[in-house]
Amino acid sequence: MFFLQASLSGPAAQWVRQAPDDDFWTFAIILLLLTVGGFIGAFYFFLRKRIIEDTPTSRITSAAQGYVELSGTGKLIEGSLISGTLTGISCTWYSYSIEEYRKSGKNSHWLTIEQGISDDLFLLIDESGEAVIDPDKANVTPTKTDVWYGHSRHPEPGGNRSGKNNGVFSTGMGRYRYTEKRMHPDDPLYAIGLFDTLGGAGTEFNTNNDVAQLLRDWKKNSQQLMARFDENKDGQIGMEEWQKVREAALKQIQNQHAEQKTTAPVHMLSKTCDSRRPFLLSALPQSDLIKRYSMYSSALIVMFFVAGIITTWMLGVRF
Repeated sequence: MFFLQASLSGPAAQWVRQAPDDDFWTFAIILLLLTVGGFIGAFYFFLRKRIIEDTPTSRITSAAQGYVELSGTGKLIEGSLISGTLTGISCTWYSYSIEEYRKSGKNSHWLTIEQGISDDLFLLIDESGEAVIDPDKANVTPTKTDVWYGHSRHPEPGGNRSGKNNGVFSTGMGRYRYTEKRMHPDDPLYAIGLFDTLGGAGTEFNTNNDVAQLLRDWKKNSQQLMARFDENKDGQIGMEEWQKVREAALKQIQNQHAEQKTTAPVHMLSKTCDSRRPFLLSALPQSDLIKRYSMYSSALIVMFFVAGIITTWMLGVRF
C-alpha cells in the first residue's frame, strides 16, 4: 500500500501528470519501443540458442546434405590471401567501418562514411576433412575487434589500435573512428549453415533439368545453333534436326556428369534460404555462444518487463 501511494504521489508521478503532451508521449513511445524491442530480441536470441543446442555437430566427410553444424579450425585456401582492409593483418574473414565525428551546435554523433565486409572463401578443417566456407550473409562472431582513432579518413600504417582516443576529442572537425573485426587462420571455428557436396562418386544429378537448361543456353545463340544443326541450310531447325539437338545436349550432359563423378568431392557451407535457420560463423566455442545468446535473451526479457511495467504505470497515472 505504501509503495502504491508513493508511486502515485512521488516526483515521477507529478511529472507524468504535469508534463506537456509532446514530452509525455515522446517518453511513452520510447518505452513502448523498448518493450516491443525487448520481446522481439529476447525471442530472437532464444531461438538461436535452441537451434544451436538442438543441432548435432557433424564430421565433414560424413555430414548429411542440408542444415548442419560443424566445428574445427579456420584456414586459408591454398594460394589465397585475405587481409583486413584497415590493418592489413592476415585473416580468414573481416569487416570494417570508418566513422566521422560530426558536431552541430549541442548535437554530436558518429556518422559511418565507409564500410565493408569480406566475402572471400576460406576453409573449415576438422579431423575428417575440410569444407569451403562461403561467408556471404553469415552472422559472424569474430576473434578480434580493433577500434582506434585518427585524424585522416583512412588510418595511417602502424597507427595505434589500443582503442584509446589519444586526444582526438580535443581537436575540431575531422576526427575519425576505425573499427575492424577479424577471424584469423588457425582460430577455432564453429559454423552452422547449409551443407552441400559438389562432385564425387555419390553426386546425384537431375539429368532432365540439366539438359533443359543447356538447351535454353544454346537457344540464346541462335546463329551458332543454326550453324551447328541446320543441315539442309533452310534457315530453320526442323523436327529431325531438333531431335539431333536434344541428343547432342543429352550426350554433353552425360559426359559432364561422368566427369564430375570422378573428381574429388568439394564440401561447402553457405547461407540458407530459410530465415528460421540462420547461417552462423563463430570463433567462440559452441558452449560460449550458447551462454552469450542466453545472456542476451535474459537481459532483453528483463528490459521487456521493466519497460512494459513503467509504460503501463505512466498511462495509469496520466489517465
